[in-house]
Amino acid sequence: MLYIVLVLVLAALGLLVTALITASSLWAWVSIGLSVLAGLILVADWLRRRRRSAAPAAPATPAASAASAVSPPEPEEPAEEEQTTLIPASGDLGDPADTPEPTVTDASPGDETNDDPEPEVEETPEADIAVLADLEDEVVVVDEHPRYHLRTCAWLGTRDTIPIGIGEARQLGFTPCARCTPDATLVAAHR
Repeated sequence: MLYIVLVLVLAALGLLVTALITASSLWAWVSIGLSVLAGLILVADWLRRRRRSAAPAAPATPAASAASAVSPPEPEEPAEEEQTTLIPASGDLGDPADTPEPTVTDASPGDETNDDPEPEVEETPEADIAVLADLEDEVVVVDEHPRYHLRTCAWLGTRDTIPIGIGEARQLGFTPCARCTPDATLVAAHR
C-alpha cells in the first residue's frame, strides 16, 4: 500500500515540475489530484490497520464463549509475580531499641554543620507582614527546606543557597527562620 502512495507522490511531483515548465494549469491540477488520492489511500490504510488491531479483542470462537457461559470459571492460582521490595519509611525500620543512636561529632560550639535540625519559624506580627509585602529585599532559601534566611544565617553553613525576593519567598510558602529573624531584621531596616 505504501508503495502505491510513493508512486503517486512521485508522479504528482513529476507532473508539478511539468506544469511549471510548460505553464499549463492542467498538469498542476492533475498533480493536486494525485496528491489527494495518495492522502486518501494513506487514511484508508490507517483505518484498515486500526480495525485489524482492535479485532483480536473479540472472543476467538463462539464455542469457547458458550462453554464459559455454562460452567462457572474456576479460580485461577495466583501467578507468581516478581515482588517489588520497598524501602521502609524512616519510622518503620523495626524495633527502636535496635536502632543505633546517632553519634555526635566533636565540633566546636560555633561550627554549624549540615546535620543541624530545621530552624523554628519566626513569629511575625501582622503589621510587619504588611510592610514585608511591599519590600523587594533579597533573602536566600535552601532547596528542599521550608525556611528563608538572611545571607548571614549561621544555619546555612556550607549549604547551597538560592537568592529570592522576600515577597516571592512568602508567596511560594517559605516561612522565616527563627535563628536569623529575616522578617524582623528587614522591617527594622526599612523603618
